[in-house]
Amino acid sequence: MIPGRRVVSSLASAKYYQNGWWREETLLDDFLAKAAENPERPALVSYAAGQDKPIRHTYGELELLSRRCAAALIDLGVKKDEAVSVQLPNSWEFPALTYGIMRAGAIANPLVPIFRSREIEFILGRTKSRVLVVSNIYRGFDYAAMALQLREKVSTLEHVVVLGPDRVDSISFNKHFVERRWEEDPDLSKELSRRLPVSEDLVEIQFTSGTTGEPKGVLHSYNTVFSGAQAIDKIYGLESDDVCFMASTLAHQTGFCYGLLKPLAMGMKVVYQDVWDADQMLDAVETEKIVWTLSATAFAMDMVAAQRRTTRDLSSFKFFICGGAAIPPKVVEEAAEFLGAQLIALWGMTENMVVTSTRPGDSVDLVSNSDGTPVEWMEIRLMSDDGEVETVGESGNLQTRGASQALGYFHREDLYDAATPEEDWFDTGDVARLRSDGGIRIVGRTKDIVIRGGENIPVAEIESLILRYPGVDEVAIIGLPDERLGERACAVVSSSNPTLTLSAISKFLEDLGTAKQFWPEELVLMTEMPRTPSGKIQKFRLREELSA
Repeated sequence: MIPGRRVVSSLASAKYYQNGWWREETLLDDFLAKAAENPERPALVSYAAGQDKPIRHTYGELELLSRRCAAALIDLGVKKDEAVSVQLPNSWEFPALTYGIMRAGAIANPLVPIFRSREIEFILGRTKSRVLVVSNIYRGFDYAAMALQLREKVSTLEHVVVLGPDRVDSISFNKHFVERRWEEDPDLSKELSRRLPVSEDLVEIQFTSGTTGEPKGVLHSYNTVFSGAQAIDKIYGLESDDVCFMASTLAHQTGFCYGLLKPLAMGMKVVYQDVWDADQMLDAVETEKIVWTLSATAFAMDMVAAQRRTTRDLSSFKFFICGGAAIPPKVVEEAAEFLGAQLIALWGMTENMVVTSTRPGDSVDLVSNSDGTPVEWMEIRLMSDDGEVETVGESGNLQTRGASQALGYFHREDLYDAATPEEDWFDTGDVARLRSDGGIRIVGRTKDIVIRGGENIPVAEIESLILRYPGVDEVAIIGLPDERLGERACAVVSSSNPTLTLSAISKFLEDLGTAKQFWPEELVLMTEMPRTPSGKIQKFRLREELSA
């Protein structure tokens, strides 16, 4: 039994299977079937910064690469139900390796590229991964050097696999995983068949930042991911010929589910960039006939600005499915005017994926003022602080349950149990208002996080680190409105050092190995913080004062 995995009741499980929300087959089975049916079908178009042309792969080529990756992992000693950690940008290697992990019967542990040594060391210590696959140097950061240093600290980490040029004391991804003809081993097919996962096996451990000061490893099975991924065809009506672009990192649940597992299981062509470039993306819409993407509002704003600079033929582009922040009416209108696309609002979490969504054809007003109605495989309810179910027009704590709900937190049963106090209802930590159409509008959060461009900033952890800085007496990190990112982090500090600067705090966090995206973008010095009668800092008052 995987530590932290909960058992779904037989009654709920039967309901999910009966309704087709769970099934016997897996998304891996679907991908392998698509590759066998039409191996020449385009699968991946991967743009890399500094290269003139993208790298292209067919379904047959991707299947072969995944077979080689599986064999290479097995050769390194990876066992069934063992985690394999991957920290890569959006490129063809990511899906090839992911399917290789799945075919080896192992569990994918995707790590977002913004994580640095502090976060990675914690996660490797929790997962006990023996294999870590990283880029060489990406966006100026030496991931290979970090990984090799971590191998000296984390006793269970045995193998560091590096993309690109050979690095001393590491394994070359190109030589060991890609170029070696593992498929010529006569016993490989039998071994892969023996390891083939079933739908109730775990497919991933996805770490997400929260309020507890440590990342939580969210457990998903092939069934829960299949269920959450149904939104693509069941809600948005997308089909195998509809080309997908994924701007969000593939190591985030958004990218992993909706930019890798689901579209490739459907037989779609998927387009990636290793570095976000709105102009290049719109050029790709024109040449690759991209139909849809799913990402944060900030990407839509970048695309509008790029199209204003240079007009392209975007007639193929239909949907920008948007989550992570409220969508201003202006953005909905400009997406229609300049991109020819409809924005669709959704709400979801790593723990449950798409839970509520607006629908194609909904009005600008609805998309801007609602986070949508529930998908059929998930239930929602709003609870007051005294445990009463809220009604239309009232706000309450948003709770969810259903077929795409995560199966727990890895090695942290206590945290998941605390979030599910009654009949599998999961307390999301968000506050929502119930609309008359059965939909919701997120109006606040009970949990203490800042969401910057769709990425959760672990407030409690960053506050605890800043408190180590000499002269800092108190710190409160709050989210302030940002037109592009939704929110930006502001550190409100009470300090005996009146000359304390943001650059000094940033350098301090960098030296501690903290991801740059978690650093505050503003610093405000205060002599006295607003407090509750019990002495707690009133962050809502700080937000009100600094947002005015």
